[in-house]
Amino acid sequence: MNYKVSIIIPTYKRSDYLIRAIDSVINQTYSNIEVIVIDDNDPYSEFRKATEIKMQKYFNNKKVKYLKNEKNLGGALTRNIGIREATGDYITFLDDDDIYLPKKINTQLNYMFENDYDLTFTDVRIHDMEDRLIDYREHNYIKNFNQEELLINHLMHHLTPTGTYMFKQESIIKIGGFDNVSVGQEFILMLKAIESGLKIGYIPVAHVIQYVHNGERISTGQNKLDKEIELYKFKKRYFDRLTYEQKRYIKFRHHAVMAVAAKRSGNIMTSVYNLLLTLCVSPKFSLKELFLHINKIRKNRKVKYN
Repeated sequence: MNYKVSIIIPTYKRSDYLIRAIDSVINQTYSNIEVIVIDDNDPYSEFRKATEIKMQKYFNNKKVKYLKNEKNLGGALTRNIGIREATGDYITFLDDDDIYLPKKINTQLNYMFENDYDLTFTDVRIHDMEDRLIDYREHNYIKNFNQEELLINHLMHHLTPTGTYMFKQESIIKIGGFDNVSVGQEFILMLKAIESGLKIGYIPVAHVIQYVHNGERISTGQNKLDKEIELYKFKKRYFDRLTYEQKRYIKFRHHAVMAVAAKRSGNIMTSVYNLLLTLCVSPKFSLKELFLHINKIRKNRKVKYN
């Protein structure tokens, strides 16, 4: 098996972490890859200059393509440029401040090929900037991979993030890539994949580390709070297909995410308010999720992942 895999890395205002991300891809155990780095910084900004300097390291590396947007386009359109430029049989994504562990591509590609999947996703480790595990996102609650069950589980839990995905090239083109929406770009991408009837599989292992830090990131600060509210409103369009308990869980999860996001951005009042709302919506869900979170951290801190 010698399929080419294209890894798309959009970068914006985070050149300090970019080399770490690119090197984690270059150092994969699977070698037939191309790395497409797309610079979404303003062409005349200090961030573009800093990124250009960092990318000089890969000037003679034929596996690395460096593209520069003529203006800031945002994550969705930038990733779509990468999809159009990709020459690989399979396509994956990586944020510029996250990393792949060495066996990510080899493990996922083998699983894709053996089962003829259009799309697979995996678990993800979430670390702080001291490289300590602070969360572990897994999807072992999925018992059936038919379209309706995947849809319900995605609405309730989010089958994300983007860095865990691997698509057949023709499959992601078939569903139109990323929508240029203001909220939940990766959520909408998976939703389209499910509703389009793609054959989707899941690997219960983490080969991606997502870092949480205070830098500019779409998933932090007031931006995250506003988008979470929009996403919750979007999900309500599907409520007529859900049970009372499923809808209650989505409402609980919404307030839990709001509480965590507000705490990370220093908005303690909003964090406490949403924490109280999670308890009001469902004390049962609150206790259960806290117990599961603690157990996941304990279990996965012991796992050797290098």
